[in-house]
Amino acid sequence: MAQAGDWCWRALRGATTAEANTVPAIREAVLELLETLERENQLHPRQILSVMFSVTPDLDAIYPATVARERPYWDEVAMLDVQHMAVVHGLPRCIRLLAHAQLPATQRLVHPYLRGAKQLRPDWSYSH
Repeated sequence: MAQAGDWCWRALRGATTAEANTVPAIREAVLELLETLERENQLHPRQILSVMFSVTPDLDAIYPATVARERPYWDEVAMLDVQHMAVVHGLPRCIRLLAHAQLPATQRLVHPYLRGAKQLRPDWSYSH
């Protein structure tokens, strides 16, 4: 078990794609991303200081932070939604996150890149 002095602020990244620009499709993708982030990093939302979500311009049916607040304790996390810059030939319907959390300094971090976002970081892509 880590001692109190062994903990520090760590940055976690992740991304996924939504099947469509609909509330159900975005909700499904965001929930899967957050559940994977928590499970694979043994992370409780109370350890999270902040999360920034970025979405590609083709996703505007719901804010990812609105979906996140539906999960237990996520209403206590500072969150910001922004539009990701549009890049020619960029990945469509992509949701990215950057989270800052208090975790053990020696813990191996898992940055979940799911669904179509696996191609963004093949070295970090997560397989269930």
